[in-house]
Amino acid sequence: MPAFTRNEPVNYARKRAALVASLARLDSVAVAFSGGVDSAVLLHAGIEALGARCVGLVADSPSLPRAELSAARELAAALGAELVELSTAELDDPRYQQNAADRCYWCKSELFHAMAAWAQGAGHSHLAFGEIVDDALDDRPGARAAAELGVIAPLAAAGFCKRDVRRYAREAGLSVADKPSSACLASRLPRGTPVTRTRLAQVEAAEAELKARGLRVLRVRHHGTRAILEVGADEFDAALERRDEWSAALAAFGYATVELGLYVPPEKRLL
Repeated sequence: MPAFTRNEPVNYARKRAALVASLARLDSVAVAFSGGVDSAVLLHAGIEALGARCVGLVADSPSLPRAELSAARELAAALGAELVELSTAELDDPRYQQNAADRCYWCKSELFHAMAAWAQGAGHSHLAFGEIVDDALDDRPGARAAAELGVIAPLAAAGFCKRDVRRYAREAGLSVADKPSSACLASRLPRGTPVTRTRLAQVEAAEAELKARGLRVLRVRHHGTRAILEVGADEFDAALERRDEWSAALAAFGYATVELGLYVPPEKRLL
């Protein structure tokens, strides 16, 4: 991690104060919560500013690994936050199923519509999500869906980048401070490959098996009977030595051939 500049601690303190102050001005807020570091920091700050007037909302979707849902529940409990689970139906939308370039838009549109409806019905004045300033550097169709529904982004508004949220999480003692970036299971399918429950379940099971065998950062990219196994830079050399083991493990999930690749997290791709 790059060293802080002389002015950076002051700037971070201002960002943190601005975040809590902006949340404190709200009557109440529901936070779209995935269990990742960004939404965890936002939920923590919301509780700090609003107490019980801040709740978390998690979308229980086939594209969300069961392990991630379980981890989100545990984290919300550790934060002392109420967590509401909402079932979403993006898989019923042909525009999402076809997995074109706008798949994320239709997914987030469904998610935010469901969450906004719940928040309004429960009397919460705002719905917020964990967008940060780094996200503006990448194509984020989900941000367009959020804007259309008036979903606010307090972290981005306060100037938080990925380094800021990880620093906040460490200082707050959050277990996800160093959690690797994650993405929905549908992101493992090549564009144009229809999203189905069967394919999502296949990828989820394959990744769960490899995590149980010790890999921490990985993606199983689904190409029919061929898998591209991407692993983190810190694990790549070790993964090469165990390549036959990974291939045998993935064969049990229908992948006849396995290629090994390097996973580059989104924040590194933007540098």
